[in-house]
Amino acid sequence: MRGYIIRRLLLLVPTAILAVTIIFFAMHIVPGDVILSRIEMGTSLRPEQLAEMRKSLGLDKPLVVQYTDWLWNAVRGDLGNSLATGRPVTDTLRRAIPVSLELAILSQVIALSVAIPIGVISAVRQDTIWDYVLRVFSIGMLATPSFWLATMAIVLGAYWFYWAPPFGYIPFWQDPVSNLKQFLLPAFLMGLHGSAVAMRMTRSAVLEVLRQDYIRTAHAKGLSPRRILVVHVLKNALIPVVTLWGVTIAHLLAGTVIIENIFALPGVGQSMLNAINSRDIIQLQVNILFFGSAVVIVNLLVDLSYSVLDPRVRYN
Repeated sequence: MRGYIIRRLLLLVPTAILAVTIIFFAMHIVPGDVILSRIEMGTSLRPEQLAEMRKSLGLDKPLVVQYTDWLWNAVRGDLGNSLATGRPVTDTLRRAIPVSLELAILSQVIALSVAIPIGVISAVRQDTIWDYVLRVFSIGMLATPSFWLATMAIVLGAYWFYWAPPFGYIPFWQDPVSNLKQFLLPAFLMGLHGSAVAMRMTRSAVLEVLRQDYIRTAHAKGLSPRRILVVHVLKNALIPVVTLWGVTIAHLLAGTVIIENIFALPGVGQSMLNAINSRDIIQLQVNILFFGSAVVIVNLLVDLSYSVLDPRVRYN
């Protein structure tokens, strides 16, 4: 297993390089740069002034030279300074990671807490009124974007109840109650949308397992339906659900970009959007490195979980 883990972690290197390369050159397709984004509307500068400002940030060099310089410094552990603020990009990322991690973990806990029970009930009660209602609910959540749910929650809450969710960020260790008040609504909305696909996958997986010969054998041996469901059905049915969860983690991370900005949470997603608006390529590349690393590591953990769910799984 050790060799397998090492090989998977080594895949992180080409994945990260490919991601930051695409982002670096794609950002230069968009007109403008960080200098122009910092100039206030109506302000005029002479061409030589603009050239001097770009030279001070190294933006006068060819794109290939800018990219190779940054990549070489990154290999040596220096990820650079933000073009917009001048501060080390690692400082911004260090402050943003706890926010995004808390939002992602809470939303996934909510998603799985909703998806697995509903998927199991829908499968066990196949073709009943409960099955139809729960399937319609899952399709509705699948068709509804999380950012629309978030916008409606804020607008309708203010219009009908004169209520607005708390904005900003309070660290958990400073005030746990206020922190949870800030995160529960965005995490619930993200989790509700993310649970839709897992609901349908759980239902399909449970139905497939229920038709297996060893389930009929368990019934014939006189085991209780609860024991059969918990011990024999769920453990085998969860393997495709866990696989799906690993595949959709990238979609979840992309969703944090919008949700964090709607609820003013200073996470990696909000930092990424700010970097895009200000053409801060250095900050954007570091954020992409974080997201790419998170996807690779989560998928590795998903692969390793197979051996827990099914002892027959071996890693070479």
